[in-house]
Amino acid sequence: MKPVISKEYLNFLNEIKTRIVTARIQTVRSVNKKLIKLYWDIGKAIVERQKKYTWGDNIVEALARDLREAFPESFGFSGRNLWNMRRFYEKYKDKPFLQRLVAEIPWEHNLLIMEKLTNDKEREYYIRSSRDFGWSRNVLLNQIKAGAYPLSLKHKIHNFPKTLPVHLAEQADETIKSAYCLGFLGITKLFWNENWKRGLWRN
Repeated sequence: MKPVISKEYLNFLNEIKTRIVTARIQTVRSVNKKLIKLYWDIGKAIVERQKKYTWGDNIVEALARDLREAFPESFGFSGRNLWNMRRFYEKYKDKPFLQRLVAEIPWEHNLLIMEKLTNDKEREYYIRSSRDFGWSRNVLLNQIKAGAYPLSLKHKIHNFPKTLPVHLAEQADETIKSAYCLGFLGITKLFWNENWKRGLWRN
């Protein structure tokens, strides 16, 4: 016979589930902030060393090769991504108001915003919206294509409560899908997904 599940137990279960989701979000947000800070520092270091020692572009590829050799379990240190880190620093080094925001969204979101937008007000809008509404990268891309920023200047957009369980769950799932966060930790998406299904992360 199946045990009778009381209303009190269901409330208790939902409370624990909410705590787990919240803890996951806080943990991944913390990792993301440290990752963005690391990428910023690497980009800054590349720019400063190139200027100081008059190094050419080949230093970036050499650094990428040596970092991949030193950290074979991680990814995010390709030549292309090191160039992105350099560009990231160059784009925002003189814009402190944007510097404070970029750590609030995943790296893939930052790359998309750098690639698609040149206006600082637009960048600020999409960074804040990605953070506040938990947009995935695809949603962000669609919002950019649809011209959400120009439309926001014409129509007031209301911010919905951020503490709804559905919102928390969606944001947690989308953030955890960040390939760069998982790569920085030396964890692949497949490793995460398979072990989550098997319950190894649920204890």
